[in-house]
Amino acid sequence: MKMLAARKPAAEVKNGSAKVPPVLLKRKPSVELKTAAELQKMRSAGRVVAEVLKILESAVKPGISTGELDRLAAEEIAARGATPAFLGYCGYPAVLCSSINEEVVHGIPDKKRLLREGDIVSLDMGAVCGGYYGDAAMTVPVGKISAEAARLLEVTKASLAAAIAAVRPGAFLGDVSSAVQSCAESAGMSVVRDFVGHGIGRHLHEEPAVPNYGEKGSGLRLEPGMTIAIEPMVNAGGWQVRVLDNGWTVVTKDESLSAHFEHTVAVTDSGAEILTV
Repeated sequence: MKMLAARKPAAEVKNGSAKVPPVLLKRKPSVELKTAAELQKMRSAGRVVAEVLKILESAVKPGISTGELDRLAAEEIAARGATPAFLGYCGYPAVLCSSINEEVVHGIPDKKRLLREGDIVSLDMGAVCGGYYGDAAMTVPVGKISAEAARLLEVTKASLAAAIAAVRPGAFLGDVSSAVQSCAESAGMSVVRDFVGHGIGRHLHEEPAVPNYGEKGSGLRLEPGMTIAIEPMVNAGGWQVRVLDNGWTVVTKDESLSAHFEHTVAVTDSGAEILTV
């Protein structure tokens, strides 16, 4: 589940010139470094998220409802002794976020909303184990999809991989953000700017905010024990988005397709550890 950006960036922001909000320019006291014991709890939460997402991915097919996927997610989280992270969060009414086609994030599952051949659906889910959170997302094809949609999924997934590869002690948060932006924009696509990734741990949303745009060498320095949810939201068209009347679902303004991939990642002494596997 995404965090609203601290500030909406200017429309003219382009790769290599994006300015990160001032709140991100130095480490705040609220950025918590996790202990080994805390990281183990986050691994447990992340494992639940990864296992359930894999089950949901297998269940996606034409004709299944997003409400049924939500029911399945709730059932599988409970079977693993965990608690849904999203249900009731700021009033959110479901376990899963299921966002279809031009929906970017926070699509609300509905028993009457059926997936159709050629759709793409983002499955975003979190779980809590031992008081610590895991959060991840993937975008899944429904049956046979268009070449445009397939390329969007490929580029968004590659953006996440590039961002994770930039995570290491002493690197800057801007290095991570820039990696996403460079990968997406070099493919002729755009990154959403009004919603960003986030720190995670004892709370679903912690400092720091993790934008998908930025400059190398800017922002706070990464340290071992930091845990962040990195989540590229990439649009086939423009980066601008709007929120539907339900107050949750974010869609592209130009109705272009959008994809979303996410992992919870820990900064280690040697680099990055993906916790949602």
